[in-house]
Amino acid sequence: MEPSDSLENELKQLIVTTLRLEDIHAQDIDSEQPLFNEGLGLDSIDGLELGIAISKIYKIELSHDPEENKHYFANVRNLGSFISQRMIAKQE
Repeated sequence: MEPSDSLENELKQLIVTTLRLEDIHAQDIDSEQPLFNEGLGLDSIDGLELGIAISKIYKIELSHDPEENKHYFANVRNLGSFISQRMIAKQE
């Protein structure tokens, strides 16, 4: 298993737990499935809750640019890449 796979699985579980998604299991979420609208069906409030959880858990700051955040939160794969990049940058 790649380190990115591990982070993606962790994020899937975080999504289910943080947003209290009762009918969805972490393993049911595809890493490239859209998180909002026609995909997983999250809304802006869910995005805000998820962003706060990610900031607290991974101790990273989200972008102040809404368009960048839209890209990062498009799917689990993008989110995992974003978190990895921020964590690496923080260590330097």
